[in-house]
Amino acid sequence: MLRQRFVLDTTALTDLQAREKLDVAGMCDGMRKVLELIASARLQLGISCYVPFPSVYNELREFAQNNGCDADVIAKIDTWLVKKAPDRYNVQIPSKVFHEYVSHMRERINKGMVIAEETIWESSTDCLLIQTKADNKKDIEAEIERGVIGVHIGKFRNKYRSALRYGILDSAPDIDVLILARELEAAVVASDFGIQKWAEELGVRFVPASTFPMILQEYLEHAPLATLPLDRESDI
Repeated sequence: MLRQRFVLDTTALTDLQAREKLDVAGMCDGMRKVLELIASARLQLGISCYVPFPSVYNELREFAQNNGCDADVIAKIDTWLVKKAPDRYNVQIPSKVFHEYVSHMRERINKGMVIAEETIWESSTDCLLIQTKADNKKDIEAEIERGVIGVHIGKFRNKYRSALRYGILDSAPDIDVLILARELEAAVVASDFGIQKWAEELGVRFVPASTFPMILQEYLEHAPLATLPLDRESDI
């Protein structure tokens, strides 16, 4: 008898590609559709979908509220997602994983520093080149601010975020998702590459958020007609 468990990141309900595959346009309608699939999978197959509490649970509620979702979407979050605080004290994670994580973070920080140095150098060079074209110091400062420094700062911010954030765990909810999945021996559902990378390091099954609704649909299509009992642990 199928007893599948999933631990959901916020992106499991908000992924754009999943909405496109479900032929749903709006954010709230997309969340509602995925939650309805989760409800059917739970009632018919006993599939349990967990969210770390309070971190990811609060993120989901705030996301729904900030996007103007109706009260029924929040009600579905409360009803069909099993809230559970991850056991941060007793879940064991190999020290090798943290050693690699620290090394990975150091590498990313160094990349960010190099990008910053290149950007500052490039903007300083451009400032010197345009200095002679201005009539006075005030004109130089205004021209530099608008045409040089502003442009390079924008480029710097994009490159810095990409260098530091892509492929890493950069929030407490990300870590909670992985800890809870390891604790429950469940699959992680997310669209975050950082979660995917470290799920692989921890030996946790990873399900892309873009395919999660289709997986539920496939399960339901092959479900027996009789309603199955819920897992005792998830019947809350």
